[in-house]
Amino acid sequence: MKLGISIWALLVYILIIIAWVVIVKRNIGEAMILGYFVTALFGGTEAFKLLWDGFIFGATHEVLFAAMFFVLMAYLIEKTKLINKLINILNAMVGRLPGGPAYVDTIASAIFGMISGSGSGNTATVGAITIPWMNKTGWKKETSATIAAGNAGMGISFPPNSSMFILLGAAPVSALVTEGNLYVALFVAGIYTLIYRLIIVWWFTKRDKVKAIPSENLDGFVIAFKKGWQSLLIFIGIIVPVLITIGPLSEFLAQLNRIGEDAIGSISIIIWVPVLISIITILVSWDTIPKTFGEWFSFLEGSTKSFSVIGVILLFSFSASEILKQLQLPEELGVLMSSMDLGPWVVALLVGILIIIVATPLTATATVTAIGTVAFSTLVAAGIDPVVAAVAILIFSSTEGASPPGGAPIFIASGIARADPIKTFVPLICYYVIPIGLLGWLVATELLPIMLF
Repeated sequence: MKLGISIWALLVYILIIIAWVVIVKRNIGEAMILGYFVTALFGGTEAFKLLWDGFIFGATHEVLFAAMFFVLMAYLIEKTKLINKLINILNAMVGRLPGGPAYVDTIASAIFGMISGSGSGNTATVGAITIPWMNKTGWKKETSATIAAGNAGMGISFPPNSSMFILLGAAPVSALVTEGNLYVALFVAGIYTLIYRLIIVWWFTKRDKVKAIPSENLDGFVIAFKKGWQSLLIFIGIIVPVLITIGPLSEFLAQLNRIGEDAIGSISIIIWVPVLISIITILVSWDTIPKTFGEWFSFLEGSTKSFSVIGVILLFSFSASEILKQLQLPEELGVLMSSMDLGPWVVALLVGILIIIVATPLTATATVTAIGTVAFSTLVAAGIDPVVAAVAILIFSSTEGASPPGGAPIFIASGIARADPIKTFVPLICYYVIPIGLLGWLVATELLPIMLF
């Protein structure tokens, strides 16, 4: 089986990053820059054009700016002590449950996943509250970032989501799969992934010996509310962007001539959540924040390391993904998958591995757009039920949020937690990417039933 240039470029890109970090023992930022340059070399005479196009794509990517805003937001709510007041209220509610914040993050990610359909948006909105809460209640920073990033995939493994509709929009899929059947089957599969994630939280709680907060250290809810009710205002920074972009209010606003559907569609949850929360934090904590330029400079100096690490990694991750796209990676992977002529269990495994690999530098939406149709046709041709095949593809692609080094939710979660993203890579692969991929394979082979009718 002959591999195309772009597939070799992808394999070399991944190997270089792993070797630079694990063997050479240098930092991940250098690895991403090196991978970016080496990947462009596969373009031959077009290498300089690929470098430029990739860099522009990465430098203007929405998630890059969103991640920077989240670093600033996390720094502000921590330094102003506003998050302490909110956590005091939350602890009064579920602080007596060992590992409570992690369970809340997991369940809330599933609920929000049904609304947003976005991995990055899921981590951004839910993690903005739950990650600092975990950090303050005994969780290691890297573990709280791992849990939040690992839960990002529920934005794709629960219906409805954009990846689901992109898949349904393909003629081969729509001819064999109805929206209703896919919705129900994907919801059942999503429940499997939720149960698995809850088990992982339970395991992390036991492994790290995370204890319930002693009752004598907890305020009653009424007392906690009186002390810090202002902190609840930061939820406005989450609720407003969600209501404006999703649901009945969004539809109503889109119908108004003076606003329009295009204007509503241009509002980004992952940009506006940290911006609004930061503004609210400054207003609520006005007495404690700096007032002069010099004071602000000193105040923000401690956040520069997080800005530089996350910024470099995301910039060159997105840049490399654009180069791979221009090298025709989606098309070459499509040809590779369509050439498979093996038993259904083996085909499902190989298709799953390929989708997970592609979803490492790309988003789930881009992955489904690029190879979803070919993957579907390959699975169906191998004898797998069309609805099952569609669900398996979505479960496989849902690993994008937890797939290092390119998963944007990893860096959003690490930025909020102020954790080293590199320390989340192995746990994410071991506890989320591989097991969720295995769940997708079990669904594809129907060892995990998802068909209710």
